[in-house]
Amino acid sequence: MAIGKKKSNNSPQTISEPEIWSFITSQTSKSCFLFIALFAVFIRLAVALHPYSGANTPPIFGDYEAQRHWMEITINLPPKDWYRNSTVNDLKYWGLDYPPLTAYQSYFHGILLRFFDPPSVALSSSHGYESYIGKLLMRWTVLMSDLMIFFPAVLYFVTVYYSGNPDDKKSSKAWHILMILLNPCLILIDHGHFQYNCISLGLTTAAVAAILSNRDLVGSMLFCLALNHKQMSAYYAPAFFAYLLGKCLRRQRPIVEVLKLGLVVVGTFALIWCPYLNSVDAFLEVLSRLAPFERGIYEDYVANFWCTTSVAVKWKRLFTTQSLKLLSLVATVSTCLPSMIQLVWSPTKRGFLHSLLNCSFSFYLFSFQVHEKSILLPLLPASFLVVEEPFVFQWFIHSALLSMFPLLKRDNLVVPYAAMYGLFVLLYHAPGVRKDAGVSSSIPVILKLFASACSLVIHIVYITVTPPEKYPFLFEAVIMSLCFSQFVLILIYINLKQWAPSKISSEADTKKKRL
Repeated sequence: MAIGKKKSNNSPQTISEPEIWSFITSQTSKSCFLFIALFAVFIRLAVALHPYSGANTPPIFGDYEAQRHWMEITINLPPKDWYRNSTVNDLKYWGLDYPPLTAYQSYFHGILLRFFDPPSVALSSSHGYESYIGKLLMRWTVLMSDLMIFFPAVLYFVTVYYSGNPDDKKSSKAWHILMILLNPCLILIDHGHFQYNCISLGLTTAAVAAILSNRDLVGSMLFCLALNHKQMSAYYAPAFFAYLLGKCLRRQRPIVEVLKLGLVVVGTFALIWCPYLNSVDAFLEVLSRLAPFERGIYEDYVANFWCTTSVAVKWKRLFTTQSLKLLSLVATVSTCLPSMIQLVWSPTKRGFLHSLLNCSFSFYLFSFQVHEKSILLPLLPASFLVVEEPFVFQWFIHSALLSMFPLLKRDNLVVPYAAMYGLFVLLYHAPGVRKDAGVSSSIPVILKLFASACSLVIHIVYITVTPPEKYPFLFEAVIMSLCFSQFVLILIYINLKQWAPSKISSEADTKKKRL
């Protein structure tokens, strides 16, 4: 590692970037995490200074107003009315459409807002409320959720991931923390656009860490919490199911092990859904809000199969919603199945991480009603694998950022987008960490370079050129098609990587130093 020259006493002493990195990586694991966490908090605060989704755009506004409205509803109405259409809870105006744990989170955040700024959550009269103190409090609720759930979960994961491996370089561990905590896509969506993905992704991260440390019951409970915060966490469900089933089948009493897991799952769900289990109608009211099939198989321009191919195949015209539900189900299950089969056949921890990425990617590309922001779900397990697959993670991040660019531009977040993009490039090339792992051929490098060149041109064109009147969404379609092609290549590659260890015995896998 290059060390900057010592400055003379006649000039102020400065620390070069390698010296700063060397200082951070020389600390204990907890101190190192603390330094990186403080920097990550600073970056989140900087992004939060910029606009959010729907800022000053009545009458519907955007995701910021949706989150605020849910706080308004949950602190002013009893739980039985949170998901029920009424004169004071018009479900057409940002009706609550996430599971009960999101509602409870909104309730507690609503209490905070009501204490400091009561008008911000006043029933009905607060629609479109955008005072300075209200916006500040809303931003702080996201940051506190990050600090209370996502940050500790990342520390837990990294601790487990590197446990029993003292030979690993501290620089690799620190870089791993950087890549997870400073994921530009997550920061831009949660602290720019405005959402609380840090909660469900944090619970999932903690669940993965628990599973990797052989605390299967705890991991199952944590994953159930993630599912009950955002139903999109189901993207990971096939991987959790296949891995835990594979482990149970190799134990002395497999049926007992499955029953224990089932009891934890049922108990967790029953506890969270308790207010809605008093009647079938109440339960179905909530359930119907979690599956918005009436919105169609896709919205906006998301880089998945259905939206990309709609340029040539008009899915919404040719097929009924019921048919599209069946088609998307078959496509999603079919693309998840190879990963699940491998994991049941050989339930290794490495395979589990690969399967999380493969299954979540399959859901993003082929499931019903996917949004641009859903790319955060496969990005999380990709960040878990960043030390093993740094090239793939970098390739993925570039494509994921481009896929979200139209959304973020609509939110007037081009400046933080560019800043986060540049920061990621700098952090990715931190000194002392190998970035060539997992690349054994020049073909992926060439493909990535070509995609990067196209991405640069598209960014410039999207900002500076007005599309023709006949094709107002031409540039979005180009972005969607390019990103979809990259995502498919990454999915194929990671599936091949997951199947490669199956030629080696499970015993050999356990002898690896990591995990």
